[in-house]
Parts: sequence; C-alpha cells; structure tokens
Amino acid sequence: GDSVITVQLSEEDKVEDDVVFYLVFTGSTVQHCTSTRKINPGSLETISPGHDCCETVKVALCASREGHPVLVVAEDSFQFVQDEAYDAAQFLATCAGNQQALNFTRFLDRSRPPAADVDFLDEKVALAFRHLKLPAEWNVLGADQSLTENVPRETLMHFAVRLGLLRLTWFLLQQPGGRGALSIHNNEGATPVSLALERGYQKLHQLLTEEGAREPDSWSTLSHTVHSGDYSVKHHRGLGVFLLTAEA
Repeated sequence: GDSVITVQLSEEDKVEDDVVFYLVFTGSTVQHCTSTRKINPGSLETISPGHDCCETVKVALCASREGHPVLVVAEDSFQFVQDEAYDAAQFLATCAGNQQALNFTRFLDRSRPPAADVDFLDEKVALAFRHLKLPAEWNVLGADQSLTENVPRETLMHFAVRLGLLRLTWFLLQQPGGRGALSIHNNEGATPVSLALERGYQKLHQLLTEEGAREPDSWSTLSHTVHSGDYSVKHHRGLGVFLLTAEA
C-alpha cells in the first residue's frame, strides 16, 4: 500500500474537466475505491491500497459525471505481493513480549546499517505495520498483561528506538501499551527514553518525552486513516486523494 499508481488514458478517454475518474479494486474479501488526480489531460495518479492478503484482484477504471451513469472505462488485474517489509512487520507483531525473539533482533544493532538503509527500513516496515490486521487485543508489551513495569524485559519499543526507527516508534506509541513501554527497563537497565538519549537520537527523544509531540515531519505526506465498522477512509495528504475500503 501507499505506492503511487499512474494511469495512462487513451486518446478517446481524454475528456472534459468535469469528469471524475476513480479506481475500484475488488478482492476476495475486501473492496477498495480510490479517487484520482489529473496530472495532465492524458494521465491520472492515485495511491495503491493496503490489501489484506496476497492475491490478484480485479481493478476497474471508472468515470463519473454529474447527471450521467457511472462508466467503466477499462478493466485489468492487479497483483498484491508480500515483500520483506511485510514479513518483518508480521514477525515483529507476533514477537511482542517474546523475549527470545526480541533479543534475537538485537543482532541488527551490532551490524549498524547505514543511515540510508535505516530510513528505508523505517518507512517500509512502518507502512507494513499500518496495513497489518492486528488482533483487537494486540499490545506492544505482548499478551502477558500480568507483568508490571518493574519486571525488566525487552520490548518492541526498545527495538524501534535502538535502531532509530522514527516512524515505527511513532506508530507503536499510538498502539495499546505503547506509552507504557517507555518506562520499562530492559536487562541492562535501559528504557526506550534513555536509549534514545544515549544514542543521540534527538528527534526520537523529543517524540518520546514532549507532551503533545506531533507525528514526524517525514510522515507529513503519508496517509491518515479513519475507521468506522467494516469501512475505513484514508486521506493521502501528498496527492490529495482518498481511499475507501469496505469488507465485502
């Protein structure tokens, strides 16, 4: 999800400005409808939806004009694939609270990937996390809610902060248990807040400590989603397009 899709119109489809184009993606259990923006008379742009599974779906380009019936201009197939970022997000989501798995992730810290790789990892994994269907009871601290703040342990928040993953940290802060994780010490006595300070991650430290801290600027062009029952509406600020998702 959240990749840019370009639609090239044929000569006969280049029509007046009052015609609105949108794409409809029909999967096995979920349907998406995206608005588009016109780049020029022959090209449209929109954002790919985050889908609930890997499959080939039917996509239809539709045209709407006030006072006229909706016209299906073209149809094709569109394939959703599972990439490494999605695998990583699924792994991290399932190992919340699993100390053996979380300690295993610390080898990434020892390899210290270049800053550009970290930024790429941060963006892709955070986006994948946003598209995961997390269980209603999912918690950043794991399933065992009987543990108190005084029990030293590694958390997903430690992992995100240790690598300097600004977007993933912001996402986790919005989830159940996210704020609670900030005061938990690991076996070395470090909290996510102290880790950010120790490593000189100034923006990350501000995000964790400032009351009312806003989402990172690096996400200012990404999408904002509102859920309502079986429906969700997403606004992609960068392109100004909207996406409606409904469970079939």
